[in-house]
Amino acid sequence: MNKIAIIGGGAAGMMAAYAAAKQGGEVHLFEKNEKLGKKLFITGKGRCNITNACDPQEFFPQVTSNFKFFYSPFYTFSNVDVMELFDQNNCKTKIERGNRVFPESDHSYDVIRCLENLLKQYHVVVHTNTTIQSIKIENQQIQGVYDTRKTFFACSKVLIATGGLSYPTTGSTGDGYQFGKAAGHCVTQLMPSLVPLNTKEEYIPRLQGLSLKNVTFRIYQGEKVIFEDFGEMLFTHFGISGPLVLSASSKVSKEINTHELHAEIDLKPAIDFAQLEKRVIREFDYQRNKQFRNAISSFFLTKMIPEIIQLSGIDPEKKVNEITKEERDRFIHLMKGFPLTITGHRGYKEAVITKGGIQVKEIHPSTMESKLVKGLFFAGEVLDLDALTGGYNLQIAWSTGYLAGISMCETNEL
Repeated sequence: MNKIAIIGGGAAGMMAAYAAAKQGGEVHLFEKNEKLGKKLFITGKGRCNITNACDPQEFFPQVTSNFKFFYSPFYTFSNVDVMELFDQNNCKTKIERGNRVFPESDHSYDVIRCLENLLKQYHVVVHTNTTIQSIKIENQQIQGVYDTRKTFFACSKVLIATGGLSYPTTGSTGDGYQFGKAAGHCVTQLMPSLVPLNTKEEYIPRLQGLSLKNVTFRIYQGEKVIFEDFGEMLFTHFGISGPLVLSASSKVSKEINTHELHAEIDLKPAIDFAQLEKRVIREFDYQRNKQFRNAISSFFLTKMIPEIIQLSGIDPEKKVNEITKEERDRFIHLMKGFPLTITGHRGYKEAVITKGGIQVKEIHPSTMESKLVKGLFFAGEVLDLDALTGGYNLQIAWSTGYLAGISMCETNEL
């Protein structure tokens, strides 16, 4: 047998199909949806953040799970290779803030169309509306796959690229984890990641729609800071979201999953408490006869002022020159640590990715082939391999998919 079956027509699956077919393999791509790339279509709010153009030494620290496993896939098919592939196949790319790479058109459909054209060019057989139900394995070797209609497709290589559990409406329902378990693989703890967070306080929903830039966000477990980063975040009707929050959900996912956590926003991270105190004293002296509520507009966005006043405990009608040192210190502490309580996350429906997956120590990093079953390969989100937001997770899909694709042909009997 010289046929290859790829289960899943997302980023990793399509890239693997292209790579394998280019190597001369007879590739069949099975996708349960009516079209390919359904999750890819909504990635990056429909713009598709293809990859990140940073240097390798900057890239790997963004991989939050098993980054060493990713060395071989990345250096086989890097972010530069990804950009070149799209640029050379009628999908020009551009680099934006934070080295994020997007298609010039700002349309994810152009990324999908580019990949579909490559699949056609290399004669990949695409089976849409086809759900694979099981993988046939005998003597720890791949024999083929069955779909839900009980149709058997005989092959010697199978790639599981079914994604995770995030955005289940796109078809990501965890099939790959079940295939892996049936083949004898371990699946690590699964949880939503790069996901917005719920908060307890009543004042947070009143700030809905307010975006904060250039702030520092900290999460505590007891007295210990377990997350701290600088950037942007957003208040919502349920809690908080935005780049800082998504990163936090990835780095402290287990703690968020099990405990209420105290968090703080440093609204003035560029200056320390003493410097901010001098600025506040100077501002209060300048506006000494004004009421407190009218004297603090230079410190905050308008929507925050009522909540700051309430949390400060200072009478809004009180004249600035009557404010005590204790009240002023409380006001400054509030600016350096705007408080909130994280009660949980928004679940897989709003999570960008799934954290956890097929245990990577059971996979050969140089080929993406299973160490347990000959001819079984894994790529993309189904693996216990994930990263922060910014194009890094799609690069994981491209790299692992490409490496799996060429590896399936290197040992194939053509």
